[in-house]
Amino acid sequence: MRLSNDLREFLELLNSRGVEYVIVGAHSLAFHGRPRYTGDLDILIRATPKNAAKIVDLLNEFGFAPSGFRESDFTELNQVIQLGRAPNRIDLLSSISGVSTDEAFASKVSAELDGIPVFILGKDALIQNKRAVGRPQDLADLDILES
Repeated sequence: MRLSNDLREFLELLNSRGVEYVIVGAHSLAFHGRPRYTGDLDILIRATPKNAAKIVDLLNEFGFAPSGFRESDFTELNQVIQLGRAPNRIDLLSSISGVSTDEAFASKVSAELDGIPVFILGKDALIQNKRAVGRPQDLADLDILES
């Protein structure tokens, strides 16, 4: 799956800053065998003060300084911070449905996305997440993931 320059740069910054993250959503699905179009990159961020500080610094470097993000924006659960517009939108999530943050990070798989080393949500955790979300598209994804 080819990434735009912006998405590539963002992933490289996550790695160079030592941010604790796991790619979830359609990019995780593609890694586990079901590529499909998506207009965003969903990234689960561990919601700790140390990680939040890294994210705020990263966002400032990436060009979002005028948005005024604070560390507290990234330490509460059930948060979704959307950056940019499709097809280059980045969704930073502090939790996902059906899988605890600890379970998600324990399941992570080292992979490459367009040549960039990344961490992807493990297949079993992705299945749990898709089942918990339960939208028609998620149920269709489950048919492929579980076959």
